[in-house]
Amino acid sequence: MKKKKIVDLSRLCIPNQEVFRLEIKTFFVDEYISGIQRKKGDWYIVQDVTTCSHIGTHIESPYHHLKEGKDVSEISLDQVMGEAVILDFTYKKSDEPITLDEIKKVGSSIKTGDIVLLHLGWSKYYNTKTHQCGPYLSVEAGEWLVKKKVKCVGSDSFDIDHAAGADQPIHRLFFQNNIPMIEELCNMESLIHKRVFFVALPLKIKGMDASPIRAVAIEDIGLE
Repeated sequence: MKKKKIVDLSRLCIPNQEVFRLEIKTFFVDEYISGIQRKKGDWYIVQDVTTCSHIGTHIESPYHHLKEGKDVSEISLDQVMGEAVILDFTYKKSDEPITLDEIKKVGSSIKTGDIVLLHLGWSKYYNTKTHQCGPYLSVEAGEWLVKKKVKCVGSDSFDIDHAAGADQPIHRLFFQNNIPMIEELCNMESLIHKRVFFVALPLKIKGMDASPIRAVAIEDIGLE
């Protein structure tokens, strides 16, 4: 039987230390909910969490850019679970485009309905100025992925649109084709294979444009 290796691709978020807002306020349960009795000295708490929808490793829905687009609660579970192809672009430099020829060269194994994960090697720059100036996907490369009928695209970077532009053509292209996007993956260098089983579940909250996720990859590592 093949052994399974679970690789956590999600970033640890630390309150008050993130690029976007993340604050936690802690209450004893009897302070928060009337009628609840707490024995003196017991640690029995609830918390208020105030955060940006784009905190840490997160998924973005079409509603992020399209007023009539689906929000995160409407993303099909099938779109965020399944076979994922890892495309290695760690050789790319800051502010360099991933061209159509380059993505064709490494993406020949992409099948209809795959999730595509771009390994840019950019997670090491998290929370630095360099972090927001990573390699980006050219529009031609993005159009090619749409034609391949992929169901979700993720990366280990802040953004796969060109940082210098506010228009975000890749976001709009994918969202217009109902393709959600995942940003801020990490630990991709720990993956052994170029094809894995991937899971990234968003919170089921109506009206959210994006949601933090716990993203994991499951891969075979041999025989026992």
